[in-house]
Amino acid sequence: MAMDAKLEAAYNAQITMEYGSAYAYLAMGAWLEAEGLPGMALWMRLQADEETEHALKFYQFVLDRGGRVELGAIDAPVADFERPLDVFRRSLQQEQAVTASINELYALAVQSNDFASIPLLDWFVNEQVEEEATVQQIIDDLERAGDAGHTLLMLDRELGARQPEED
Repeated sequence: MAMDAKLEAAYNAQITMEYGSAYAYLAMGAWLEAEGLPGMALWMRLQADEETEHALKFYQFVLDRGGRVELGAIDAPVADFERPLDVFRRSLQQEQAVTASINELYALAVQSNDFASIPLLDWFVNEQVEEEATVQQIIDDLERAGDAGHTLLMLDRELGARQPEED
């Protein structure tokens, strides 16, 4: 069963948003790398990979439903920050925007009686809870660390231990 045109457009917007998030995380990672924080940079690159995977889940879902994927333009992301804490605060804002968009997509799917969308969107709703909680914990740790360089280096090493997600 083909999906409603308005819902298909919303899925396409979500695909673009997910790719935009990946682009933003790459910019954040580049800044962190330039600042000598390779662990945090790696964490951001893996986050970019995860966002790309999310975009592809939506992409494939639209195609599987007989829809057309239309990729939108992606604006240049913020690429300059004052300190690592600002990078992760920006990351949280990014995740909150994605969460709001997924919630709107979910509401539209329910309104459209598009029951095939619900399992996919349930997964994303749960994923966003985890994403926001993870970034908030990093922010909390960075706030506690303050200007203590040794603590920042410890956090850099901890975040650098992140492994790619397994499906």
